[in-house]
Amino acid sequence: MNIRSIQQQINAVAVTEGAGVSVHRSLGTAALKNLDPFLMLDHFGSDDPEQYIAGFPDHPHRGFITLTYMLDGHMEHRDSMGNRGDLRAGGVQWMKAASGVIHSEMPQQSNGLMRGFQLWINLPAAEKMSDPAYQEFAAEAIPEVAEAGVKVRLLAGEYGGQRGVIDDPHTDLLYLDVALQPNAVFAAPLAAEKRGFIYVYAGDAQVEVNSRAQTLSGHSFNLLGAGDQVQLTAGSEGARLILVAGRPIGESIVQYGPFVMNSREEVEQAMRDYRDGSLVRARAEVKTEASQAG
Repeated sequence: MNIRSIQQQINAVAVTEGAGVSVHRSLGTAALKNLDPFLMLDHFGSDDPEQYIAGFPDHPHRGFITLTYMLDGHMEHRDSMGNRGDLRAGGVQWMKAASGVIHSEMPQQSNGLMRGFQLWINLPAAEKMSDPAYQEFAAEAIPEVAEAGVKVRLLAGEYGGQRGVIDDPHTDLLYLDVALQPNAVFAAPLAAEKRGFIYVYAGDAQVEVNSRAQTLSGHSFNLLGAGDQVQLTAGSEGARLILVAGRPIGESIVQYGPFVMNSREEVEQAMRDYRDGSLVRARAEVKTEASQAG
């Protein structure tokens, strides 16, 4: 067993997106441009509707995946493929934009709260111009594993003999939401070939490797070093965090805003397609909790 240390810690910075919405971005900044296969991580949330009520009106994507996870409140979604959804607290949405999608996302409060994450995941070159796909699951569909002082929600990947609802075949994605009681210990295997991170969004925790303790404070992005095991201990007030990891794609990344391709020429083509009204080429294959049950 080789426990992974924290290779780099990044404090999220406030950026403005959409129609003036303030989000806290860690991955996808000057501190760390990307972490193959991940492109960006935004932590959004506020108890002031004026900070986000204008939302994210229609905007394009090509060449990658967005994964949205709501902690509190809800997010209304509409897209050029005809999908309509209202992602509630605890729910998760995976949207493979691939050849092209135009969509809107409008965040709303529930009981005065609105919080969540959006992660951008790259696609390999062979998939960038494939048909879009869409997965959405409500909170009650997401498996949970409860142990002594630890509760884990499995959005994607495997833990404790269970498997998450989201299937991301190109990166073998692991995405866990972990709640730790004070001083509780959390441990999970993590294949050595995967790259990953921990984002602490409440409380704090500590990783100890070779008698060296590293503190993971609130609202910090923590890049994991080499190893095959993640192990950490919550602080005196407990901790809430996400653990995310995936298999690198190992291809060039050329990004311009919402277009992520393998070359400058492909990005320029995406911009022309959007300008000319030909970005959207196909409807998405939709996979939801209801379709799974059917």
